[in-house]
Amino acid sequence: MTNDQFRASAQQVLENNILRFWQTRMVDTEHGGFYGRIDGHNVLHPEAERGAVLNARLLWSFSAAYRVLLKPEYLQLATHAKDYICAHFLDREQGGVYWSVTADGQPLDTHKQIYALSFMIYAFAEYNRATGDTHALQTAVELFLLIEQHGRDREYGGYIEATARDWQPIADMRLSAKDENTVKSQNTNLHVLEAYTNLYRVWPTDELKEALNTLIDTFETRIILPSGHLGLFFDMQWHPTNVHFSAGHDIECSWLLDEASAVIGRNCDYTVRLLASAAEADLHPDGSLGEPEWWVTAEAVVGFINLYQHFNDDDARTRALRAWHFICSNLVDWEHGEWYWAILPDGTPDTGNDKAGFWKCPYHNSRMCLELIERLR
Repeated sequence: MTNDQFRASAQQVLENNILRFWQTRMVDTEHGGFYGRIDGHNVLHPEAERGAVLNARLLWSFSAAYRVLLKPEYLQLATHAKDYICAHFLDREQGGVYWSVTADGQPLDTHKQIYALSFMIYAFAEYNRATGDTHALQTAVELFLLIEQHGRDREYGGYIEATARDWQPIADMRLSAKDENTVKSQNTNLHVLEAYTNLYRVWPTDELKEALNTLIDTFETRIILPSGHLGLFFDMQWHPTNVHFSAGHDIECSWLLDEASAVIGRNCDYTVRLLASAAEADLHPDGSLGEPEWWVTAEAVVGFINLYQHFNDDDARTRALRAWHFICSNLVDWEHGEWYWAILPDGTPDTGNDKAGFWKCPYHNSRMCLELIERLR
């Protein structure tokens, strides 16, 4: 497959499989925004709660799709997402964003998760990139200042997980039921890094550059372990609280760290290679990476394409193509749209987890396609 064919294939999946699914099946014309859930059997649950992460990722995906492809329907959907977030997720009294709202848009879980604020920064900055909208940029900057005020640890570096609605300490800081209840995680810090990178593209201030530089330092000295893997969960002083690794986050961090370094003129080549090499140890013969969930192999495609481009590594391009073939052969639901959550050990699609939901969003897969479209032009 040539690069042009690879790019065309990614655009087909993005437009006809991913975005069309959200455009035709998930837009709520009654309450606004998007429905909160379609299960693995393609059944809509209109009463499902709506998460900040899902809605931020929708805003980012349609904003980025419009910026790259310039199709008016994507701008319309991006604005639809932005208007809903501004009306229902922004906390006008305490600042920040709610973690979730009800199906009719009422605040449900009102605590402040730094991860969610980060994705909102990422999304509003992207809408500004796509449209020049000043209110979107103002919103992103306000959220950045709140994270810096309430989430940044200026003694040990990095960012904490969560606070109560009024920014006071909270006992349960977990991102999800699967996560440890620790004060810091690589996952939250990785997406602060990603959000700040995107914001810097439209708001290149000294204050933001300092925050990015310091967070890159924290990754290189605290979060990335001597093995080359990312630690997952940490105490306040960055002592790891377990010995587990995530190949998906390793490869994702390799290209996000490269991207963050590039926007501020810094070189992290050694660290990029270190993380990618750690992830490669968990490659499977079928082209998939790590756990056979949709997001992990999507990140593998981008991570390996980044190695191919940055280091002229043809073997990395081959790995990216094998991962893409696995995705198209196993994860893409060509009949009903979107991707399955995972592939089960017997090789069948996982229909027990959502097709779209609180954590199943057009982000890892849409971002992968958009990265290929832009990188392989």
